[in-house]
Amino acid sequence: MHDIRSIRDNPSGFDAALARRGLPSIAPDLLAIDEARRAKILAAETAAAAQNAASKEVGAAKARGDEAEFNRLRALVADKKAEIARLTDEAGAEDARLRDALSRIPNLPLDEVPTGRDEADNVEIRRWGTPRTLDFVPKEHFDIPAVKPGMDFETAAKLSGSRFVVLKGAVIRVHRALAQFMLDTHIDEHGLAETWTPVLVKEEAMFGTNNLPKFAEDSYQTTNGWWLIPTAEVTLTNTVAGDILDEAALPIRMTAHTQCFRSEAGSAGKDTTGMLRQHQFEKVEMVTICTPETALAEHERMTRCAEAILEKLGLPYRTIVLCTGDMGFGSQKTYDMEVWLPGQNTYREISSVSTCGQFQARRMNARYRAPGGKPDFVATLNGSGLAVGRCLIAVLENGQQADGSVDLPEVLHPYLGGKTRITAGGTLA
Repeated sequence: MHDIRSIRDNPSGFDAALARRGLPSIAPDLLAIDEARRAKILAAETAAAAQNAASKEVGAAKARGDEAEFNRLRALVADKKAEIARLTDEAGAEDARLRDALSRIPNLPLDEVPTGRDEADNVEIRRWGTPRTLDFVPKEHFDIPAVKPGMDFETAAKLSGSRFVVLKGAVIRVHRALAQFMLDTHIDEHGLAETWTPVLVKEEAMFGTNNLPKFAEDSYQTTNGWWLIPTAEVTLTNTVAGDILDEAALPIRMTAHTQCFRSEAGSAGKDTTGMLRQHQFEKVEMVTICTPETALAEHERMTRCAEAILEKLGLPYRTIVLCTGDMGFGSQKTYDMEVWLPGQNTYREISSVSTCGQFQARRMNARYRAPGGKPDFVATLNGSGLAVGRCLIAVLENGQQADGSVDLPEVLHPYLGGKTRITAGGTLA
């Protein structure tokens, strides 16, 4: 959410920043609503002052026995009371209109974010690892012989429809091991606090992390008004909603492993085979709450936490900074990590780490106070550490062998009872 005062102070700068996202000028429209709102408020205050003045004179007119003046003043008080009520309602309507308009405008990109239209304009900043040179044609994850017994799309379709999967046997063991490995690494090595949260939330929580109102179609809502979370960013970030935190308590660094739900409304025809894009999936999420001054340093730190998981798993990846036309709605700056998938012969997104500045905090009214200072909005950051299903895909494809088996990363062996591979027949060995 944007601060209307900053838009008043620099409307041309606001529009210029939005133009970098490919959006038209909107500051004049916002300021017109704001002006109407402020005019109603001023008129209500003026009417209230007149009402108060008349109220004081009513008694004096009564004491003088001036019945005509008494009746006039009493009628004036009643008129002003009705006028105040009308103006207050009108000001409230303009305020709701302004808030709704502001809630639908994306965050402003930082100056350092590259300007661009879409993913073609993203900028690669580093790579890690070298894809294996294979003496056979690699398969996509769902076609690897070792994987087929444990990845059942037909049964999932019978149960739920498309974009679901049933995992079994060795494959689900590896999936579970990945989630546990990620959590342990973030807790023990990266200093994140493990948190368990609901996956059903109130509308206010979805609004706080800018999933509503603009992206309602991308999420699922229950018949009694709860929303299924698209990621634990929603719950972890909203743990501080409405709070005033002591500066000494910051930064707050959290991680959570949850089920996630997305309707994938805008992805018709994309990644329809395999489990790359599902309606129900799991993620290990990272969220940081900090002061605005430390947000950029926290962004780099959180990105390294995600990269470290990929490196420990031995998965080649590249890190890119998203351009203004490809970054998320609430982001000021985003790094994506893309992992190498030999079955597709390309890099695919596996983590997105964003700094949102005070954009979400203003929506949540989440603030902090420095010693002796006034409350100010915190900064929020979020990132995948990692998407468990996509990480499973990467492990399976990068570990596949010519005989149809899959060699598993060494860091997962302790989580699998010392087993090191999935045989071509689909069993752990």
